[in-house]
Amino acid sequence: MEYRFRILRFDPSTGEGPRFRDFLCEADGKTSVLEALTAIREEQDGTLAFRHSCREAVCGSCAMAINGRAELACRTLLGSVGDRTLVLEPLPSFDVRKDLVVDLEPFFEAYRKIEPFIEPGAPPEKGYRIGGREMDRITPFINCILCGCCHAACPVVSRDGRYPGPAALAKLYRFVADPRDRRPFDRWSAVNTETGAWGCDTVFRCNEVCPRDVRPADGISALRRKLIAGMIRKVLRLKR
Repeated sequence: MEYRFRILRFDPSTGEGPRFRDFLCEADGKTSVLEALTAIREEQDGTLAFRHSCREAVCGSCAMAINGRAELACRTLLGSVGDRTLVLEPLPSFDVRKDLVVDLEPFFEAYRKIEPFIEPGAPPEKGYRIGGREMDRITPFINCILCGCCHAACPVVSRDGRYPGPAALAKLYRFVADPRDRRPFDRWSAVNTETGAWGCDTVFRCNEVCPRDVRPADGISALRRKLIAGMIRKVLRLKR
């Protein structure tokens, strides 16, 4: 079958504005968008820019807007889009480097600020033991591949550059909910602001687009509960 790819092209170094360019590609419904893009670049236009690496929905680097929805190109099959015309655009809410490649530095900067690692105290004599129920709380958020789809779909990110985004906040919950983590409340509660954990509109677009079913909005809600519990404990200590 013949598919039409309408791809938004933009190269800031040329001084020209963004424009759509159409490409025709022969493929079957089991071909992924990434495979079709690779064929277009190899056979029709070697200047087409897009990211990819693992091709198995693990690295998250091939995220882009496919027919207006943030998706991974490697896991989106042509037969699943319901139309033989696909509109491909870079992820929204990011600056464009070239064509479908965006600048992910603000996304990763927000991620680095939440200190995404376990900060243990003195290890117990027999090592750490985590119960199944405790692991169930954090396991979904371990699966995040940092593709940026939730960040791109978030309406708060699009209007407020101070908001760290769903991925960063959900990942923070993953660590502070880990029983091995001993970071002080006063440090991680820096997100206890109207532009932090309380900035989320709770419209669940991040949950809808996540390719790994992480449900970042659920993590943000859980983070808010931990913030409230931490503030209560802090007030009670002050009253003693």
